[in-house]
Amino acid sequence: MTLLNRYPLGDLLLCYVTNDRHQVGMLLIPAAMEGDVLEKDWAVEPLVQLHARGDQLPNGYGNGHTLATTTATERLRLESQQQTGDTIETVLADGTGRTVRHRVRWHEGLQALRVSTVFENRSDKPIVLNLLSSVNLGWLTPFTQRDASGALRVHRMRSAWSAEGRLQTDTVEQLHLERSWTGHALRVEKFGQVGSMPVRGWFPFAAVEDTHAGVCWAMQLACPSSWQMELRRRDDGLCMMASLADEDYGHWCKTIQPGESFESPEAALTVCRGGVDEASQRLLTIQRENLNGRMQELPVLFNEYCTTWGDPCHDNMVRIADTLRGHGFDYLVMDAGWYAKDGIGWSDAGGDWIPNETTLFPKGLKATADYIKAAGMKPGIWFEAENVAGSSDTFHREDLLLKRDGTVIDTANRRFLDLRQEAVHAHLEERVIGLLRDKGFQYVKIDYNCCIGVGCDHPDGLGEGLRQNMQGTLRFFRRMREAVPGLMIENCASGGHRLEPSLMGVSDMASFSDAHECPEIPIIAANLHRLILPAQSQIWAVVRAEDSLRRINYSLVNTFLGVLCLSGDVEHLSPAQWAKVDEGIGFFKAVRHIIGGGVSAFHGKVSPAWRKPEGWQAVCRTLEGETLSVIHTFGGEHPAEVRLPVSGKRILRVMCSEDNQVRLEGGQLVVELKAPFEAVAVYTGE
Repeated sequence: MTLLNRYPLGDLLLCYVTNDRHQVGMLLIPAAMEGDVLEKDWAVEPLVQLHARGDQLPNGYGNGHTLATTTATERLRLESQQQTGDTIETVLADGTGRTVRHRVRWHEGLQALRVSTVFENRSDKPIVLNLLSSVNLGWLTPFTQRDASGALRVHRMRSAWSAEGRLQTDTVEQLHLERSWTGHALRVEKFGQVGSMPVRGWFPFAAVEDTHAGVCWAMQLACPSSWQMELRRRDDGLCMMASLADEDYGHWCKTIQPGESFESPEAALTVCRGGVDEASQRLLTIQRENLNGRMQELPVLFNEYCTTWGDPCHDNMVRIADTLRGHGFDYLVMDAGWYAKDGIGWSDAGGDWIPNETTLFPKGLKATADYIKAAGMKPGIWFEAENVAGSSDTFHREDLLLKRDGTVIDTANRRFLDLRQEAVHAHLEERVIGLLRDKGFQYVKIDYNCCIGVGCDHPDGLGEGLRQNMQGTLRFFRRMREAVPGLMIENCASGGHRLEPSLMGVSDMASFSDAHECPEIPIIAANLHRLILPAQSQIWAVVRAEDSLRRINYSLVNTFLGVLCLSGDVEHLSPAQWAKVDEGIGFFKAVRHIIGGGVSAFHGKVSPAWRKPEGWQAVCRTLEGETLSVIHTFGGEHPAEVRLPVSGKRILRVMCSEDNQVRLEGGQLVVELKAPFEAVAVYTGE
């Protein structure tokens, strides 16, 4: 094995190696640890894993577990490598017309790499792909002897409705990824998600930590459709791969005609000294770049859903606007129900997107939007644009709907628009974009409440049909922004089922969960700091007239882990309750620059049971000598005080409900904790 090229990329070092058969692999390490790399018993792990119809299937008992590690991959040989600007491109070919361009992109300011793969068909016959990796990283780990027994941890993030972002950590041994005694048998751990809710079960994220060396590698895939990740092992090195869900896992095939090419979804890849928390913050530098310039200042929002419960008529919106006037809200968002037909609720009526301007909005929907503007806020509105409900006329427009096996896909009283069709985009242009533009809305919440499943009809198969449809979704999001300058776009999918980088990249924020009034909100919000930008994580504080000031404080402090969105009984709050809300809004505005630009560190110990949480947690988010510390207690026992490393020499602001004692001592923030289910926020700086 010989060194082909080395590329210092900030504090990362990317090395390409080759063997006597001109196969190429890459090693990614912290630049400061180059001298710590050990000689080990491992083969070159290829840059790219691919498989096409007719190729030999994997050996080592891998067939049925993976489509990687086949002779198709092994036949790829180095043609060239060059760096142009911020891109390193490695060209591989097998001599039969299969050519692969492996691309790594990086520039100053990023702490992670953008990685993708382009497959080109230079033959004279069609090639049917059924696996193409976005990123394939081997040689984990080069810092610990032999197979690193007892050293390797695999970190993944689970997801479920109202329970997004649960960190799951397993040892390599627990995942049955120890090498076999001869190194012959291939060990595989494959996981992912199938369907149009890409964060339903798992997030497209994985990390491998060498606990002996104190190094962690992590990757995240930007894919709105079915995806997979694999951990594989045959020798002393562990491999981590991300890709579209392949033929085995997601029924994906793609025909590449002679002269055509296909590019994989982009993956983010990093390594650092530290653990999964540090690595996750580095991956987010790419998401921050994707968001750059779209939000100059984090807004304060009000969504009326937990106020009217699906009845946002003109009179209700006027009363809410009058109540909110002068309290510092930037947006007032009208949620589901504005299109409801008489006797038909919001869930069954969606799809035609014709406002009910007879009984609900007799002055016209624009008059309501104008009233919100006159009250000093920007108006927003809800759509479930990609689905149609059973009582809509569009529900019966089979020519516009997705089919599987020739039959319209029908689930939970929802059918799905075929976003591959120009006719569908014309429909959305008229009914959604046209309404936003004509009525004067400046914010749109796009919800998505059911899943297509494995896919939809396409000559190449169900998985490719799904992929193309979800690319149509991305196109629709981009079109909304182009057509309505300054539009704020919220990505919602029954809460957080679409919190992946490609959809976050075309959105401004996301409703991370429907757990609006649950005690576990701060746990979910904190965990999502590893996966999405807090600047894009909308957190609801639902206030009720019967709430104590302590409960309102808890709800408001939750929102400091992201973007503040209020809902609830605002027309019936007492002056003392409103004073607490105003305090929360003022605190949020004082620290929102830290929420938007800082880096998070995590402290505390929370029980596995989120529905009945016990313990405590703190998230300290730091930016240029300032720190926002958000501390929560839950049930059970918790310490009488906690000590947190923070930046800043002064306590600038505190928000709490128990008159908690707070002080700085030796570069640490010391916070007294008095009771279960309390929340304390502290802003420190110079």
